[in-house]
Amino acid sequence: MMSVDEVARMALALPEVIEGERHGTRTWFVGGKGFAWERPFSKADIKRFGDASPPDGPILAVRMADLDDKEALLAVGLSGFFTIPHFDGYAAVLIQLKAASKPDLQAAIVDAWLACAPPRLANEYLDSERSDEGR
Repeated sequence: MMSVDEVARMALALPEVIEGERHGTRTWFVGGKGFAWERPFSKADIKRFGDASPPDGPILAVRMADLDDKEALLAVGLSGFFTIPHFDGYAAVLIQLKAASKPDLQAAIVDAWLACAPPRLANEYLDSERSDEGR
């Protein structure tokens, strides 16, 4: 099972990431933009689940580049990845950490970082990844 501390290690390994707090939860920022954050369910969220039990354990929210990317990711049906009505029209998904695989979580964090990083920084990162693949 993945933990929020493991999320922190993954996020902080990316360039120019700062860990902070927003709305009382741990949030990871790049270029002043939050790209991943702990997302406990509000009372309204829980009420919307009705008779169904909400996913338990730590929940992470990650930004997506756009709504098309969000829909495409959700269509793949990765374990632990989901959305709720509160996120309708918002380019982000939720991840139940205990259900997600480490590679899927890592990829989601990197994609979220790329969606929020300043273009120069994102391009430098992608260039370094490409040169690492060539070795």
